[in-house]
Amino acid sequence: MRFLSIQSSVSYGHVGNSAAVFPLQRIGVEVMPVATVCFSNHTGYGAWRGPMLSGDDVREIVTGIEERGGLAGVDAVLSGYQGGDSIGDAILDAVARVKHHSPDAIYACDPVLGNATSGCRVSPEVQELIRDRVVPHADLITPNQFELGFLTGTSPDTLASTLDAVDRVRRTGPSTVLVTSVERPDRPTGTIEMLAVTGTGAWLIATPHLPATVNGSGDVTAALFTAHFRRTGDAAAALARTAASVFSLLERTVASGSRELRLVEAQEDYAHPDLRFEARRVR
Repeated sequence: MRFLSIQSSVSYGHVGNSAAVFPLQRIGVEVMPVATVCFSNHTGYGAWRGPMLSGDDVREIVTGIEERGGLAGVDAVLSGYQGGDSIGDAILDAVARVKHHSPDAIYACDPVLGNATSGCRVSPEVQELIRDRVVPHADLITPNQFELGFLTGTSPDTLASTLDAVDRVRRTGPSTVLVTSVERPDRPTGTIEMLAVTGTGAWLIATPHLPATVNGSGDVTAALFTAHFRRTGDAAAALARTAASVFSLLERTVASGSRELRLVEAQEDYAHPDLRFEARRVR
């Protein structure tokens, strides 16, 4: 498989492409990374250095790939954090170009907006761009529960309300939705869940809730689920493999005491995940 991945790049730590590319390569995906920023580190540190690329910069890079014939045979376009509306427009342009050369390619969008703790942390114009223009063009989206609520104008908290919100967003365009953090009041104590929904069903999986929030874990989750689902077409299997790999990655990170993902140390967990969590059909 071949992916075009348009995301941020950092030199220290792992977010965006700096989180997604290696796990994808480790499971056999050829990745063409396109950077939207080239920062020293992620912005969670409060200070960073390096340039933000413009939409025109991204278009130039994609054009160069196209001129080499690199947009043929692409299986998926993957995007994450979009720092400005010009980047969003450039991503949509790249998706259109890829689908011209590779009609079977899918667009997988991680609609990065924020979380329930911090609220929306992108500008209003980017919020509107993602909700009104980007998500309707996506085939697969991977919001967290807060982002799902923003996209649908709802407040999902129970399983039923989360499924209802997924149905609402699927009617706008995406056929497949992975909700990356489902926190419902009646879930088993000490767990967190993920929910995958397609046109043929819905599956829920629970893992222990580890005492850490680590930047980049959502980028790894979106990348691995896209790859497994694109390869097999089996949402339940893709969910089980992704949950197992990401939990092991987080387990290693927490045990190390590091603020940054132990991405390299967990490489066998991507290639040979311990399938200890079962994806349960809920619809």
